[in-house]
Amino acid sequence: MILPRAAGKILEKALGVFPIVVVMGARQTGKTTLVRSHPLLRSRPYLTLDDLSVRGDARDAPHDLVRRAPRLTLDEVQREPELLLAIKNAVDEDVPRINGRFVLTGSANLLLMEKVSESLAGRAGYVSLWPLTRKELAGEGGHGSWEGFFEFPVESWYEMVLDHPATKKSDWRDCAFRGGFPVPAYELRTQEDRSLWFEGYVATYLERDLSALSSIENLPDFRRLMQATCHRLGQLMNQAELGRDVGLPRASVHRYLNLLEASYQLVRLDPYSVNRTRRIIKAPKLYWSDTGLALHLSGEEKPRGPHLENLVLTELLAWRESRIPKPQVLYWRTAAGQEVDFVVETGDQLLAVEVKAGSRPSRKDARHLRVFLDEYPDKARGALLLHGGEEVFRMEPRILAVPWWRVA
Repeated sequence: MILPRAAGKILEKALGVFPIVVVMGARQTGKTTLVRSHPLLRSRPYLTLDDLSVRGDARDAPHDLVRRAPRLTLDEVQREPELLLAIKNAVDEDVPRINGRFVLTGSANLLLMEKVSESLAGRAGYVSLWPLTRKELAGEGGHGSWEGFFEFPVESWYEMVLDHPATKKSDWRDCAFRGGFPVPAYELRTQEDRSLWFEGYVATYLERDLSALSSIENLPDFRRLMQATCHRLGQLMNQAELGRDVGLPRASVHRYLNLLEASYQLVRLDPYSVNRTRRIIKAPKLYWSDTGLALHLSGEEKPRGPHLENLVLTELLAWRESRIPKPQVLYWRTAAGQEVDFVVETGDQLLAVEVKAGSRPSRKDARHLRVFLDEYPDKARGALLLHGGEEVFRMEPRILAVPWWRVA
């Protein structure tokens, strides 16, 4: 069964606007399935650079390769970044421009790859495919009810949440172990089978994807860094501290973290500030794109609160990709240590989201949300306290406590 993906709608829009559409995401998130099964793309020729003969043609005769058909889907293009120059030239020769001529996929963020020197600005639209959301896993092909918190006034959030059809309740710990990669999350039934799959995934990533992105002098060092970041979910990134813990110089830590981000494994969450310049200066928080993989790498036997935060974040990121223009997903922290897990910024509106793993949230759990709302009274619509229980209730006029599974 092919699970419908929410990203299919934005892909369809991009095909009508750009001559090149790039679908990016971590390996095994379903990029190939999406571009081969989408109704607008099923009939076009498909070539993958995982095929050695195709890769050889991309390296030796890229201009001939891109002219094999009027419209073409090319998979895993990060393996031969020079191919992008041939694609750019082919697009520039089209008069008038042919929208949707090329669909490219990559297990790397082409916008962050050092090897990609040729800009596709003005020619390409980008679609990021994140691991499966809960609604996608349920076959509903969508994402949570985040939209409603911007469409409806805060006074009606309570009724909106109860009226919105929620995906079947599930234990967040089980969801964290499964993650969102289609095979372990949807097809495999036991944790032992998932562990075997994740181990194979890591080996493939280390041996294939990294070699396409950059040379790594010491794979054990790189794996130790991955493990260290998995133990620090939701924490501020401190490269010097990471380097001390794994015995790596800071320059290596910096390069390895960039590789993890470029290959859609690591997620850096920037801080919210009214002054956008300060967002760049302050330290980001670290998360992983898939909680199942993070738990496997860390070796932890029980998910922790940050894993629930990470689940909520991946749901938010998948929803963000469906919006035009895209909202910003950030965090908020003061010098005094007051912190809100997520701040969603769209236009001049803010939504604060705090995540608590417990099933009975208290007013104490919402204290930093109150500080945030007082700090930004004009921009902040209200705040959500997402928890691991079952009850929906108003904690106070602008703060709603909601089970995480009701909005995800």
